Amino acid sequence: MAQSGKGKLNYRCPSCFMRDLDIDMFYDKEKKEYYCLRCQYTGSEEDVLEKNEMIRFRYRKMMERITDFD
Repeated sequence: MAQSGKGKLNYRCPSCFMRDLDIDMFYDKEKKEYYCLRCQYTGSEEDVLEKNEMIRFRYRKMMERITDFD
């Protein structure tokens, strides 16, 4: 998804991304947290980054060609 002007940076919602949905999160300046309109997930920037790193585990070999199946 393209970056738009919703907040500091657009992060993918970890909860939606685990279900293969690419949903951007919004940033609430008053509460200093990110939230998702689709699933009501909320979290700090550190929490969102940590969960997105866990999700990247799923796609770590996506760009490699696997030829050895032993």
